[in-house]
Amino acid sequence: MANQSSPSSSIYCASFNQDNSGFAISSKDSFKIFDSTTGRLCYKRAAGAFVIVEMLYSSDLLALVGAGEQASLSPRRLCLFNTTKGSPLKELNFLTSILAVRMNKKRLVVVLVEKTFVYDLNTLVMLDTIDTVPNPKGLCAFSPSLEGCFLAVPASTTKGAVLVYNVMDLQSHSEIDAHRSPLAAIALSSNGMYIATASEQGTLIRVHLVSESTKSYSFRRGTYPSTIYSLSFGPSTQLPDILIATSSSGSVHAFSLMLAINQRSKRSTSFLGSVLPDSVSDALDPAHHHVLQNAVSSGVRSYAVVRKVDKLEGTSSPSQFTSIRATVSVITYSGYFQEYTMSINSKNESLWTLEREFNLYPVISS
Repeated sequence: MANQSSPSSSIYCASFNQDNSGFAISSKDSFKIFDSTTGRLCYKRAAGAFVIVEMLYSSDLLALVGAGEQASLSPRRLCLFNTTKGSPLKELNFLTSILAVRMNKKRLVVVLVEKTFVYDLNTLVMLDTIDTVPNPKGLCAFSPSLEGCFLAVPASTTKGAVLVYNVMDLQSHSEIDAHRSPLAAIALSSNGMYIATASEQGTLIRVHLVSESTKSYSFRRGTYPSTIYSLSFGPSTQLPDILIATSSSGSVHAFSLMLAINQRSKRSTSFLGSVLPDSVSDALDPAHHHVLQNAVSSGVRSYAVVRKVDKLEGTSSPSQFTSIRATVSVITYSGYFQEYTMSINSKNESLWTLEREFNLYPVISS
């Protein structure tokens, strides 16, 4: 790991697009778009400070929200920006600061502190307004799939309850009581089937089947409290194999969902019963938890995604058989991009390999 001593405030925001093929960062005077696979700088614009740069896959559409450091970049104004033309397409103004923006090919979601607005992306007609509990961090999760397009936001300020809303059908889907403490992180799988949550304690990560909102699977991250900065499922059309978390401890945590569930399946005749039993002990087998220690300096905010998961065939030596190989990308708010390969073999032993790392500062300051 390189020396990550740069101030954590140098990056204002970092976000991956819906399929994790690209990512965006912003600094005090510009924003940049990168290709996740190659690290190539695809687009840059020196236009001031932005707190939200949201991509729509790899299209030329961006959703931008200013940091308020320039009069023209109000945090209450959403700008839909065309990178090919280099000009705004449309601006939407709100009464309070915009805290999060999410998009798919048909919907635009704008999160404020106590309201969330749903728009038709093509016409920008407002379709619904969701009244929410105070959400000053703009905490939300979004599944971009048109078949299972859900939005998740906090449903309580005193406990870890989640409101799941169907963005395509424009109706509340369910409310999930996930934790005793307020939420710190939420993630939905890309197909909208599963939701992961972490509370402010940060010791337990829970996974719920969205259609069975009262049932959960739990993983223990650690014994001592830690702030969870990000949660991300691996890509999958069904149950993702891997769930990734980053925390204030500086570690990257990987949880083997498929291996854990396969182990339970051997003890149950019901698939759903094995995946999401009615009651789960929080003192779970740590074998499903694979940790990369000190990936980031302690206290530095980071954001990790699983870009790719390969299930490998066996070799002539069973002890060398690798069952899962995942590509994990990490952005640190101290200005680094890292890519790891995480391999889990048939003995459930993991190996993390740093494939590449580069400093975003030369690009930021260019």
